[in-house]
Amino acid sequence: MSSSINRRRFLAGATFVAAATSAGGVFGAGGAQAAPSMYTPDWNSVDQHPPAPEWFQDAKFGIYFHWGVFSVPAYESEWYPRNMYASGSNANQHHIATYGNPSAWPYHNFINGAQDLAGNTVKFAPKLKSAGGSFDPDEWAQLFVDAGAKFAGPVAEHHDGFSMWDSQVNEWNSVDKGPRLDLLQLFTTAIRAKNLKLLVAMHHAYHYNGFYEYAPAQTDPSLKKLYGQLGKAAEDQLWYDKLKEVIDRARPDILWQDFKLDAVDETQRLNFLSYYYNQADSWGREVVATYKDGMNGKGEIFDYERGGPAELTTPYWLTDDSISNSSWCYTQGIGYYSTRQMLHSFLDRVSKNGNVLLNIAPMADGTIPQAQKDILLGIGDHLKRFGESVYATRAWTAYGEGPTKMGGGSFTNPTAGTAQDIRFTRNKAGTVLYATALGWPGSSLTIKTLGSDRINLSTLTSVKLLDSTAGSYISLPTPTQSASGLTVTLPSSVPYSANAYVLKFAFSGTIPDLRPQAGVLAFADVGYSGAAAVLTLGDHTAADLTASGLGLRTISSLRPAPGYQVTGYSGDNFTGTSWTFTADNPDLRVTGNNDQITSLKVRFNPATYLRITNVTDGLALDSGGNVASGSNLKQWSWDGSPNLQWQAVDVGGGFHKLVNRTNGMVADGWGAAADGSPARQAAWNGSPNQQWTITSRGGDRYSIANRATGLVLDGGGSVASGAVTKQWTYGTSTNLLWTFTAL
Repeated sequence: MSSSINRRRFLAGATFVAAATSAGGVFGAGGAQAAPSMYTPDWNSVDQHPPAPEWFQDAKFGIYFHWGVFSVPAYESEWYPRNMYASGSNANQHHIATYGNPSAWPYHNFINGAQDLAGNTVKFAPKLKSAGGSFDPDEWAQLFVDAGAKFAGPVAEHHDGFSMWDSQVNEWNSVDKGPRLDLLQLFTTAIRAKNLKLLVAMHHAYHYNGFYEYAPAQTDPSLKKLYGQLGKAAEDQLWYDKLKEVIDRARPDILWQDFKLDAVDETQRLNFLSYYYNQADSWGREVVATYKDGMNGKGEIFDYERGGPAELTTPYWLTDDSISNSSWCYTQGIGYYSTRQMLHSFLDRVSKNGNVLLNIAPMADGTIPQAQKDILLGIGDHLKRFGESVYATRAWTAYGEGPTKMGGGSFTNPTAGTAQDIRFTRNKAGTVLYATALGWPGSSLTIKTLGSDRINLSTLTSVKLLDSTAGSYISLPTPTQSASGLTVTLPSSVPYSANAYVLKFAFSGTIPDLRPQAGVLAFADVGYSGAAAVLTLGDHTAADLTASGLGLRTISSLRPAPGYQVTGYSGDNFTGTSWTFTADNPDLRVTGNNDQITSLKVRFNPATYLRITNVTDGLALDSGGNVASGSNLKQWSWDGSPNLQWQAVDVGGGFHKLVNRTNGMVADGWGAAADGSPARQAAWNGSPNQQWTITSRGGDRYSIANRATGLVLDGGGSVASGAVTKQWTYGTSTNLLWTFTAL
């Protein structure tokens, strides 16, 4: 993995949010191109590959493992091969004290075998149980099944350049050296025997693009290969040749790759994709290729490392996370996340339209520590009992609600939720909604998302609590609905012990559509039915609408969120005849523009006053009243005062002015570009200091960036009423996020 290098990446919510109001929801074909009969090594061809086949979206959960030569020293992390050569590092000092100076005791000694300073022979040489050892790939595969995984597989090569198969292009492999076992073949056989899909993980792009930068230059040709020193062209070719061997030998259903693909020659990347997709077609399989960088992202699945988005996001995505909070491979003193942290983060990610690939860390001899087994079996216990709310489900229009925020990009820790945290999924037919509470809520539960102001539940036929045994249920009384939510009466005492509890809402037809809190909900059919997508604030071209799953010229009904308007255009790129809607429109045939919208713009309704509220402190943006030009903007507890009311008016070019209701002045960045600079206000003069980019960050959250300073409005944290509103460089803090509520 790449957790030990400083390469933080934050990815905000994507433009299109799934709105699953029909059996197909946003995941239907919706104008997608048919896959070619033969892929060629160019982006136009490989981009047509369907990235997330149905089996992958059904599977939800997979397991892989960082296990290899780096497991032998069992120190610090799987980056030991790199760090042992970094003078003065902890790994370097440990290596010198335990084995000797790396110049005399190099990393490849762990492959070939050598004695440490205490006289112990060290070598990556796990033995099968059948040969008197501790390693049993069949037991591993059974554990994966018991954990509820639907796909699994090995890290076949990590950054260290050691291939875990009988490679003909790399003599540094597990058959010719080390354990002298074809580990990839053993795992392939064991995993497929359990009817799991096979994942093979490859990390070798970084092998020759930085991993061994501290290792000494080699003169021996074979050692040059191990330490990534063959030269760019040869290394790029070897990168492809290794992938081709893995594809031909293992026929993986998922070929997962770590970062630094963007450093690999583009021609070789395209050679790989086209070869893999063509081979899969010849096998009669739908396959998945993942990426963190270096791909167009149209035919492949994006992978968040140790994280996930803060909001429900499309297209379908994956996260890889580790069972350990300290390392990806086994180390002495390894730390672990709790079962609740791992399970709740998993349920959160599924609710946001993603799959989870969970890493475990076996010991060098092939033993899986009991603490890791316990966490896996804890996840498996939930999936065995309540799997109908996870497997073969789809994300709903909203991912959930509650005080615990999870995700927000890569490198965000797994978090345990509370009984007030709810995560939604739905069945593929769109007739059943599942609401999973991440704890026992007591004798009743109010689900705010299902309030009468957002959803009509007249077609609800039953509410049940999933019982402790799969397929059994506890019937519940008819719930009561109000504007504040849907209140469900539960058993007076907890009926069984679990880490999460699932409510099942069944409807006589499809689940009613949920009014969005932001943007506009667009439907392919009249009457708010058919494929749908939430389109957030911004401009949406024909290509964008196609990517949303709606397809070209298919929009037949619209539901703008309160305070928003949508302008549709008959031509692409906002050309041709236009129509503007500020309220629900169940049938565009009435206005003569059914199936005529080719592109559209979503804006705040300039006639609507808005409350602009900071996500962290809950305070509203405050002008302070009739104050002098140049006065600081502040924040105040909401009391309905016009001082706290604003209009967001489009001024062109994707920029807005924020106009205060009391004094008529606009928010102003004042030209100061230093973090912590106050935001001010002045009469409108059209300068860039007074123009703001309002960017959707998922759900109803936005960042508000000044055109002149590039900084965003900052609440400053948990501050008191009257605190100054500042500006700051955009990052992952919720201090920098705001909601807009129509008044």
